[in-house]
Amino acid sequence: MTISVKSNWTGSENTSDLVRKQIAERWGEDEAKRYNPFVNCFTFNGWLKNGYVVRKDEKALKSFIIVEKKDKKTGAVIERRPKTIYLFYERQVEPQQA
Repeated sequence: MTISVKSNWTGSENTSDLVRKQIAERWGEDEAKRYNPFVNCFTFNGWLKNGYVVRKDEKALKSFIIVEKKDKKTGAVIERRPKTIYLFYERQVEPQQA
């Protein structure tokens, strides 16, 4: 399947490696080499916005992002915490039916 959409991934190598390892466990090293967080791994809603639907009974890949809380007056970061996100790889989706 050829998919031509872009994600808003910010470039964290840690999260990329975490997801790549999960892909290798499920589908093998060749598939892990194909993994590109910019074009073939999105959240459920990310796939929906781009015209794809996650297949029934597919299990998500687990990753995380860092959420920053900023001071309203100064704009300085006062708290950083991880937030779990759930991603689906291109092998887990299919085009939406019209």
